[in-house]
Amino acid sequence: MRFIDKEINPKQLSPLNLAFIGDCIYEILVRESLVADANRPVNDLHRESVKFVSAKAQTAAYDKIKDMLTEEETAVFKRGRNAKTGHSPKSASEGEYHCATGVEALFGYLYLTEQTDRIRELFAVINS
Repeated sequence: MRFIDKEINPKQLSPLNLAFIGDCIYEILVRESLVADANRPVNDLHRESVKFVSAKAQTAAYDKIKDMLTEEETAVFKRGRNAKTGHSPKSASEGEYHCATGVEALFGYLYLTEQTDRIRELFAVINS
């Protein structure tokens, strides 16, 4: 499902552009999951969501799905992981930060290629 009609070729986007959109998609999945679990105050929801979208949490998420990834998905992840971010992480190691960027690039790529079922399949494993 895409919200805009403009044609985008994800293979031509930089890995950081894929991570930019993937960060949002990943966050939506986390928020949707938290809201589905319980009706609770927004501050509680925010506090819980931060636990899932941190570089450390996304590195742990990658460890859960890495053996499930196709060759193409692994290549997208590696492009994101190896991208020069020009940013020093504050609350994670350099490796964790780069791994998280790879996860975000993967989710951005899957979103832009309209692979919604695959996004949900991977996220279900991460969220289990």
